[in-house]
Amino acid sequence: MSSRRSFLRTTAAILMSRSIPVGFTRGQERDVLVRDKEIFREKMALSAGDNLAEKSVGDCVAAIGLSFLGTPYVAHTLEEPGEEHLVVNLRSLDCTTFMENSLVLARCVKQCRVTFDDFKDELQLVRYRDGMIDGYPSRLHYFVDWVANNENKGILRDITRSVGGTATPKNINFMSTHRESYPQLARTANLNAIRRVEEAITSRGFAVLPAARLGEALEKIQPGDIIGTATTMEGLDVSHTGVAIRQGSVVKFLHAPLSGGAVTVSEGDLAEYVAEHKGMSGLVIARPVDPGE
Repeated sequence: MSSRRSFLRTTAAILMSRSIPVGFTRGQERDVLVRDKEIFREKMALSAGDNLAEKSVGDCVAAIGLSFLGTPYVAHTLEEPGEEHLVVNLRSLDCTTFMENSLVLARCVKQCRVTFDDFKDELQLVRYRDGMIDGYPSRLHYFVDWVANNENKGILRDITRSVGGTATPKNINFMSTHRESYPQLARTANLNAIRRVEEAITSRGFAVLPAARLGEALEKIQPGDIIGTATTMEGLDVSHTGVAIRQGSVVKFLHAPLSGGAVTVSEGDLAEYVAEHKGMSGLVIARPVDPGE
């Protein structure tokens, strides 16, 4: 109860602060940052009103994810020019940033970390290898690598095997073999570093819950579980990411798809969603860990 009071008290103080950031020379940059801060405050107010701090971290992820419904889809939101830096964008999302922001905001709520700087710290921790920004290759580009590193950090658990998944050997090399699609890989040092990451993923391997077993495994999937759709595409681990939610007894897929142009919920259940998409071979599933555990 004391954690809830602390969360509500701190959130109220943040919501009362409406200061405009200084130091910007271009109005557009300032307005973008102001809007991100406004959205962050809205999410914290929603969380306080719904007592999300008292719920499981998975329920928090699901609830915050649902609050993004209708948010516009924009591709490649993290691919900004220049040196690698933390990109904050709550205004428009791709599948990766939707999933990351839902998880990070939930972690902020559960830890009573309700300032915008707290959010940025948590986002960096989740998005980068060991939480450190050290150039383009330090970002966790591949989903299974993102899962493995965040499992090492105690942020989530890979539950794919425990719900019926099996080891699925695959040579991961999509980024290095599609160098032209990644401007930052024009630098040889970045390309070589990404190749080392790919070699490590291939050597380590990962498990996939096959599409054929998905129906029987749905009851084991919980709201807020992080979902990656494994792909048959050569060299790639997953093709899409999102969050599991429950509507009644039905497990559905909450995600930011290119088709439709906004965050949405699958019409059918998660198994039906995978079956409808050619090239999806199954799922990789990660369960958020309560920061207090």
